[in-house]
Amino acid sequence: MRFAISIPQFVADGTFDPDAFRAYLRRAEDLGFESGWTQEQVLGKFPHLSANETMAYAFACTERLRLGCAVYVTPLHVPAHLAKSLATLDQLSRGRLEVGVGSGGRNRPFAAFGLDGEAHVARFTEGIRLLKALWTEDEVDFDGRFWQLEGAAMEPKPFQKPGPPLWFGGSHPNALARAVKHGDGFFGAGSSTTAAFAEQVKTLRELLDGREDFQIAKRVYISIDDDGDAARRRAADGLAGIYGKRGLEAVAVAGTPEECVAGVQEVAAAGAELILFTPFADQAEQMERVAAEVMPRI
Repeated sequence: MRFAISIPQFVADGTFDPDAFRAYLRRAEDLGFESGWTQEQVLGKFPHLSANETMAYAFACTERLRLGCAVYVTPLHVPAHLAKSLATLDQLSRGRLEVGVGSGGRNRPFAAFGLDGEAHVARFTEGIRLLKALWTEDEVDFDGRFWQLEGAAMEPKPFQKPGPPLWFGGSHPNALARAVKHGDGFFGAGSSTTAAFAEQVKTLRELLDGREDFQIAKRVYISIDDDGDAARRRAADGLAGIYGKRGLEAVAVAGTPEECVAGVQEVAAAGAELILFTPFADQAEQMERVAAEVMPRI
């Protein structure tokens, strides 16, 4: 079992504390977390630092911690720009980058990015093919539906060969099939219940048919408090702030340390090989509690 922690990104205007940010990351390394993860949100009222710039800063603050984004909604990106940015991050970090990708669904604000939202899945899969080509081929000839390149080159390529691990998100059976076909791993969403994740893992195992080089992870929103009711209230408020609606409490692991251990054990039993803990508030204190009171018992 491997463990990851979310990187502080929910920062209101003028409140970023560089010293606290560096201390959090260095402490995450000391506590034995394998990786730290960002999320991508370009538009929205909830204050949210950009994933790539946050990771660039975080790489400079760390030595061992792997860093990633779960997930980039890649249909909103130009593949060449994204390929270049990610290859640069991987070079600067000497191969510590992880990359999560997803199609994003039909409800994204496509018009804000100059898109009409049609054929977003086809755009997603073609973009992933082009991303990989730019990472691995000396010269790229690409005649796609959305993008065309002739004799194009991109250097330097990622430090990791053939590129950083690609984690796929999504919940539909077709999304799971795409993960197995094109990806190195699957990342269960924090907004999915453990029961839903278990069903996704079952489908993945059938599609993998014994393949062993594929990883499975799950984001776990967590809130630990000696007062279990207080922890659950914090989780409910945190989820409402992130997703803009109530009624998502079932997706979080919240309560006393004992209740949280039981909840995380269920996620591990469902098939998670990597668990990404994502606290709602007091992230440094919650990270300490996760490392001391939960991780040793999983």
